[in-house]
Amino acid sequence: MKLNKELNILIVGLGLLGGSYATVLKQKGFKVSAVTKNQEDIDFALNEGIIDEGTIELDSKIIGKADLVIFALYPHIFVEWIEKNQSLLKSGAIITDVTGVKGSIVYKIQDMLRPDVEFIAAHPMAGREMSGVRHCGGVDFVEANYIVVPTDKNTHKAIELCCELGETLGFKRVAELSVESHDKMIAFLSQLTHCIAVSLMCCNNISGMEYYTGDSFRDLTRIAQINDEMWSELFLNNKDYLLNEMECFRKSFDELYDKIKAEDREGMREMMRLSTYRRKRFDKK
Repeated sequence: MKLNKELNILIVGLGLLGGSYATVLKQKGFKVSAVTKNQEDIDFALNEGIIDEGTIELDSKIIGKADLVIFALYPHIFVEWIEKNQSLLKSGAIITDVTGVKGSIVYKIQDMLRPDVEFIAAHPMAGREMSGVRHCGGVDFVEANYIVVPTDKNTHKAIELCCELGETLGFKRVAELSVESHDKMIAFLSQLTHCIAVSLMCCNNISGMEYYTGDSFRDLTRIAQINDEMWSELFLNNKDYLLNEMECFRKSFDELYDKIKAEDREGMREMMRLSTYRRKRFDKK
């Protein structure tokens, strides 16, 4: 299967990322439909030209004609949907996702899925601190990374289609990681950073500090405005990897604390030089 404009693409879960996928694909001439829980989200997407058709029902006609199905659901809801509704999927359909953890869902879904439907996991490393389809216009894929997460149950055609989807959506880089490598990497690059931002906002509440802050604090805490339902689930689904990264961070923070306390200026500068050197790798070219 190639990603061509004759394919019927279905988005299940028309939130921030589901809406962002639909927006780009529709702009590029693909036929896009959606199934989601709120009628107002369907109405908004239809009025804005984000989708061709949509429903809040388990419409067998809309679901059954989809060649490519993109699930933009919370992990446990994704698993439940497949358990209860996979009979509605077309034979030969390929499904993918946007889920932020993989170990807790990928093998489970692949094991329960019908043999004539294939699940190839993916993770778009993009988003906003806002949620919902009404904010999907602010998601920028152009400078973002897209990770394809195959297993030995995936065919070459599905992996190729998923990579092509990332390229079509406009992601800057498309890469592949195993399930375990993905979750370990995400624990550091995404989940730990959200933990730090949340902790920073919770540790102090000086009255009026919003009137005195600078860009450094705003930049560091942007992601502290967080979807608590989603992120708490992601943290727990990746608990072991995340706790390990939090322990590493705690050791590094304690090291800097000890150097400041001991007035070890050269030790502080050494950590700062290492930080500066490593951060340069992430600068956008």
